[in-house]
Amino acid sequence: MTQCLRRFAGALALCLFWATAAVAGQPVPALTISGAPGLPADFAHLPHVRPDAPKGGTLRMGSIGTFDSFHPFIMRGMPAAQISLTYETLGESNRNEDFAIYGLLANSFELAPDRTWLICRLHPEARFSDGKPVTADDVAFTFRALVEHGSPFYRDYYAQVAGVDVLDAHAVRFRFATRDNPELPVIVAQLPVLPAHWWQGRDFSAPQREAAPGSGPYRVREHRPGASITYERVPGWWGERLSINRGRYNFDAVRCDYYRDVTVARQAFLGGEFDLWSESTIKDWAESYDVPAVRDGRIVREEIPHGRTEGMSGFIFNTRQPRFADARVRRAVAMAFDFEWTNKALFHGAYLRCPSYFTNSEFAAPPLPGEGELALLEPLRDKLDPAVFGEISRPTAGDGSGDIRPRLREALALLRGAGWDLRDGVLRNARGEQLRFTLLLSSKGLERVVLPYRRNLERMGIAMDVQVADQTQYVARIRAFDFDMMYATLRQSNSPGNEQRSFWTSAAAERPGSRNYAGIRDAAVDALVERIVAAPDRTTLTDAVRALDRVLLHGAYVVPGWYSDKLRVAHWKTRVAHPATPPRGGMDVHTWWATDANPAPGEGTTPHTEAAR
Repeated sequence: MTQCLRRFAGALALCLFWATAAVAGQPVPALTISGAPGLPADFAHLPHVRPDAPKGGTLRMGSIGTFDSFHPFIMRGMPAAQISLTYETLGESNRNEDFAIYGLLANSFELAPDRTWLICRLHPEARFSDGKPVTADDVAFTFRALVEHGSPFYRDYYAQVAGVDVLDAHAVRFRFATRDNPELPVIVAQLPVLPAHWWQGRDFSAPQREAAPGSGPYRVREHRPGASITYERVPGWWGERLSINRGRYNFDAVRCDYYRDVTVARQAFLGGEFDLWSESTIKDWAESYDVPAVRDGRIVREEIPHGRTEGMSGFIFNTRQPRFADARVRRAVAMAFDFEWTNKALFHGAYLRCPSYFTNSEFAAPPLPGEGELALLEPLRDKLDPAVFGEISRPTAGDGSGDIRPRLREALALLRGAGWDLRDGVLRNARGEQLRFTLLLSSKGLERVVLPYRRNLERMGIAMDVQVADQTQYVARIRAFDFDMMYATLRQSNSPGNEQRSFWTSAAAERPGSRNYAGIRDAAVDALVERIVAAPDRTTLTDAVRALDRVLLHGAYVVPGWYSDKLRVAHWKTRVAHPATPPRGGMDVHTWWATDANPAPGEGTTPHTEAAR
C-alpha cells in the first residue's frame, strides 16, 4: 500500500512479539512484552514532544504524483496524502519504545489468562468528525470489512483472529484461533476504526471520492483531485486532551500540494511554496541547496540520527520471470553492481551498503550461524543448500576505483554454470536468447545510479533496459508483479512478526498486492516465518529472524543497495519548528508547530547536526 494510516502504519512498524497485559485478565491501559510499559499509567505526554507547543498556523507539505481516492485500505486507487490524519486506531505506539502500545480509542485492554481473547474498551467520549459516537459496532464492522473486502494484506495479518464479538456499546472482544501466536493481542490493538454508519450502502472494495468521517484530529476541508488537499483541525476533537496526543497535531490546517516529480517538488520547497522537505538524494543534499534562503538561515538543514531498523533496499529480482529463476543468474547479475564506486563517485561517500534484510538491527544474521539459529535450521537441512550452514556470502567489496574485472569473470563463470554463454559480446542461452530484462524505476533521479550498473552488465553481454514510470503506473505494476526487476526498500519493524508472511511466504507470492515482490517460494522460508510468528520470547525471535535473514541472503533475491543512518531534513525556520529531541525513529512531523504561533522564549528548532553549507 502506498498510503497507510498514520497510526496504523506506525503500529505495524512495531509488530510486537509478546503482547501481554500487565496482569492477565485485568483491564490495563497498555500492552507490553512483559512487565511494565516504559511510561507510567498516569504519564502526562510522550517523551519526544513539547507538551505546551503553540497551536495554530498551517503546515504546508509537498507530495509526488497524484491521488484519486480517500480510501487507503484497498489495492485500487491512489489515496490522498496524509489521509491517515482523519483516522485513529485502538492503540498508539510510543516511538521511543519498541515493545509497548498504549490506548488511544481504547482506554483499556483485557487479555484472557489463557490468551484466547482480548477485550478492548473504548473511550465513551470518542467521536467521529460528524459527531457520531465511536462504538463497538464500528470496531466489529472495520475488522470484518478489512478482512473480507480490504487489501489482501489484512487477510494475512488478521488470519489468526477467529472473530470479533460486540459485548456492549463500548466493549468488543477479539477471539484468537491459536494460542501459539503471542503477537495477536497487539495486532488487534493496531486496528483502525472506521464509521459503520457512513459505509452503509457504499462499496468498501471501491475507491472513494468522498472522505469518510474519522475520529482523528483532522478532517478534509477542500481538495483539487490530483493537485492538492487541505485538512483542518476538527473543532472540539475528542482526543485532544489524551496524554498520548498532548503536544501533537499543533497546526490548525495541513495542506499537501502535488508535484510531478522530486526535482520539481524540491525547487518548489526552495522557492517557499511549502515548509519542509525530507531529502532522499545525497547528491541534491550536497549540491542543490546553494540558495539565498539557505545562506541567510531562513532554511535550516539538519541531519538527524535515527535508530530504526532499515530493512533491505536494493534491486529486487522478480523470480516469477524464468530468466531469474536460477539463483546463480541472480548472483551473477548482482556482482555487476559496483556499490563502492557508486558511493564514492555519486553519493559523496554518505551511504552504507545494506548487509541484511534487517539492516541496522540486532536481527541481521552474523557471518556464521549461532547455536540458536542452528537449532532452527537443522530440521530444515533437507530443504536447504548446505552452503546456508557456512559463512554468509556477501557482495564482494570493491576499492572504489571502478575496476571490477575479476568480479565480472567470476560472474561469467556462474552464468556458464547456469547455461548461459558469451558469444560475440552477447550472453545467450541454449535457445540463442539474450539475457535481457527491464529495470522499473519510480524516480528519474535513480537513472544516473543505474546507468553505470547497466554498462557493467553490458560488459558481460547482458542487456538491461531502464523504464521510469509515474507513481500511479509504478504502484499498479508492482501490485500486479508486472516487472522484471525494480528498485525498492523493504521496510522492517523493530520486532518482526505476522507481517513477515506477506513479505516472504509461498502463499503471498501468488497473491497480487502482497509484499513478496520477489516471488519467493521456499518451504524452508515458510517454516522460518512461522517460527518468527510463534516466538515465545526475544531470544527465540532473534534466532528465528537471523535464520530467515541467512536463508534469504543465500537466495540472492535482491541486489543489495544502500541506506543511511541519518534523516536529512530541511525546513523554513521562519515558518515551522520542532522539539529539541526527536524520537528514536528520527522525526515525528506531528510534533512540529508554526513559529508564527507565539512560541515560548528559547524554544524552536534545535539542529542536531546541521549539514555543511
